[in-house]
Amino acid sequence: MTFRATVLTLYPEMFPGPLGVSLAGRARDEGKWALDTVQIRDFAIDKHKTVDDTPAGGGAGMVLRVDVLAAAIDFARSLYLPGTGRGTSAAGGGGSPQRAAFAESPLHHPADGPPPRAGEERPIIAMTPRGKPLTQARVRELAAGPGVIVLCGRFEGYDERIFAARGVEEVSLGDIVLSGGEVPALMLLDACIRLLPGVMGAASSGAEESFENGLLEYPHFTRPQEWEGRTIPEVLRSGDHAKIAGWRKAQSEIDTRLRRPDLWERHTGARVQSASGARQEDEDPGQ
Repeated sequence: MTFRATVLTLYPEMFPGPLGVSLAGRARDEGKWALDTVQIRDFAIDKHKTVDDTPAGGGAGMVLRVDVLAAAIDFARSLYLPGTGRGTSAAGGGGSPQRAAFAESPLHHPADGPPPRAGEERPIIAMTPRGKPLTQARVRELAAGPGVIVLCGRFEGYDERIFAARGVEEVSLGDIVLSGGEVPALMLLDACIRLLPGVMGAASSGAEESFENGLLEYPHFTRPQEWEGRTIPEVLRSGDHAKIAGWRKAQSEIDTRLRRPDLWERHTGARVQSASGARQEDEDPGQ
């Protein structure tokens, strides 16, 4: 099954961008994933193609309109539903002007390959600094599904009503503010694409990376053995796989504790909770 990504944006020319090269680019050429971009402005309802308006209650900036966002999301959802065709073929039924604009615009890139299986609806994710932090666990969940619809914000953000009305998940990639959601969307998609079967080669390639076990990854070294007076740790040159594994585990824990105390707290808390649960089961065999 092809992982299908649809990006709703005011700047579709930003895609695929870096996703068109290296691992992601090859995977796209091989049909492991596919990309559509949808121009949000095509769903504006006035002749000026207005997508934003002043914030209710006053204040600086502009807010993306809920009616425009909802129309764009509804269209993106319809692209691969049974009976609607796929890619720009959905516009071929002579329907709305928005679909006709989608078909005619050179900035829209329809995906190729089979649509998702019936009943597999893609989650809708809005990139926003107000969202829940994206985790590797959530990325794994997304990568295992049929694909994702990504909504890229601009200006002051989205009309809040869109999230509940269309079941949109708010996601943040860090405690920073960018010009728009396009760069975070690229990051989200890259994180998902590299986990797709066959993209990284060996299935174990990502097993020891940062966050996969709740910790930061251990440090890496390669030749030359000595450089500017700095040498590769002796244990890594010992050939003793058990000692190497122990050193890597210890370094991973040290780095996580020093650099990411939030991760370390969750990691140690999960271990304590797991051990506590095991003791409770031992003490009460009747359950």
